[in-house]
Amino acid sequence: MPKHPAPAKKTNALREVEAAGLPHRFIPFECPEAISGTEVAARLGEDPDHVFKTLVARGRSGEHLVFMIPVASNLDLKKAAAAAGEKSVEMVKLRDLFPLTGYVHGGCSPIGMKTPFRTFIDETAQLHDTILFSAGRIGAQLEMRPSDLAALVPLVFADIAG
Repeated sequence: MPKHPAPAKKTNALREVEAAGLPHRFIPFECPEAISGTEVAARLGEDPDHVFKTLVARGRSGEHLVFMIPVASNLDLKKAAAAAGEKSVEMVKLRDLFPLTGYVHGGCSPIGMKTPFRTFIDETAQLHDTILFSAGRIGAQLEMRPSDLAALVPLVFADIAG
């Protein structure tokens, strides 16, 4: 029996963060299937306002957009549309998430998507020194300063949570 557990498999998001040399903390945890963001926060002993979920939507124009909000919040579609300069936005269907982003539901990260999309994060992220968000697979989170995340993924801070 090995003395040390095998290292966690790196995700695209983690590879990009490491390649950029940005300070971060990779947090793997046991989770065989997708659970809610509030359950992730509880499992990690974190305040749900400190843990962000990544949502993918489509604007009326057809543009795909990424929104990051605290896990206990809901995306306010009217505020999200206004922030993106769209007449309206709607969530992408779950079956379309993987082909579009390369990530599954419960493991979607704003970093390392197949195609980079405009990304909006709730302005409350600026209230925290660091935030947690998916590292690109179920059972893995990244912790970073919002400003470092913004250096890697151009972020628009906006009032988008309801």
